[in-house]
Amino acid sequence: MNQLKFISRNEAVARMNELGAAGKSFFFLIDYDESHCLVEEPADIPSEELLFAFPGVNNLAGVSMDTPHPEHFEWKPFPQTFQEYARSFDVVHRNIHGGNSFLVNLTCATPVKTDLTLRQVFEHSKARYRLWVKDSFTMFSPEIFVRIEDGFIYSHPMKGTIDASLPDAARVLLEDEKEAAEHATIVDLIRNDLSRVATEVTVTRYRYLDELRTNFGRLLQMSSEIRGLLPQGFTASLGDIFFSLLPAGSITGAPKPSTLSIIAEAETYQRGFYTGVTGYFDGKNLDSAVMIRFLEQDADGEYWFKSGGGITFRSQVKSEYEEMIQKVYVPVY
Repeated sequence: MNQLKFISRNEAVARMNELGAAGKSFFFLIDYDESHCLVEEPADIPSEELLFAFPGVNNLAGVSMDTPHPEHFEWKPFPQTFQEYARSFDVVHRNIHGGNSFLVNLTCATPVKTDLTLRQVFEHSKARYRLWVKDSFTMFSPEIFVRIEDGFIYSHPMKGTIDASLPDAARVLLEDEKEAAEHATIVDLIRNDLSRVATEVTVTRYRYLDELRTNFGRLLQMSSEIRGLLPQGFTASLGDIFFSLLPAGSITGAPKPSTLSIIAEAETYQRGFYTGVTGYFDGKNLDSAVMIRFLEQDADGEYWFKSGGGITFRSQVKSEYEEMIQKVYVPVY
């Protein structure tokens, strides 16, 4: 990461405003704490250090994509024990019952033994958003953060997961009261977030299902779409608008300020770039992703997969623990 020029939150806001006002294209990468930010014009991104592939845009031109496709590969997670997870869950549940939060996204870091490389996962993953940072991490996210198109801002929060191979899986997921409550809470949070920067905010699609393929099988995930109208000349304030929506509500919870404190108390590791955001502005429109589905390489060369899920007062510790483990996968098949 030596050639990547990370800047502070304030510098990133100013840089996004400047490039937005000039109608110039740029790529951006922001960690969970908003302390390490990258905002660069495409020509200034060293492809030997960072590669991205988003819908309709990438920096893969002239890049050799020749890592072997892994027909068979080792993938062995070593999740924290149920007792370790339960301690973090209890912190969250105690705060929810104390009225400090309605929804908390609790995440964990799981060591993984694999013969895949970060570059292989990037090159062969099937995902809407893919990102590779040399010797650091790769991300293969299905989750949109916000999109800006023709003066409208859209968000697509994703909450609710089930094994698609289960009998009548779609109906079971849609009728699950816990999942429905979690999804409703996050949709309301995102609607309120967008109302801070846009007018005419409305839920245009509610609780639709997407199917994801993984190395273990298929998953169904529940999403909604929320839309608002941005003010005229918004591109000159693009950084202010974007950062006012961070951190993403779908990976924190509601209400945000108190929930962030609960997460800091309950989680046993630093998220880093996991659950941060990344995206691209083409001079008029913007697309971005929440950095979930995340494989990280530490300084010793060990791999860590970061995953989690939303906790509400209806949550059961055993099922939440199992969902966290279920999400430790790579979409390589």
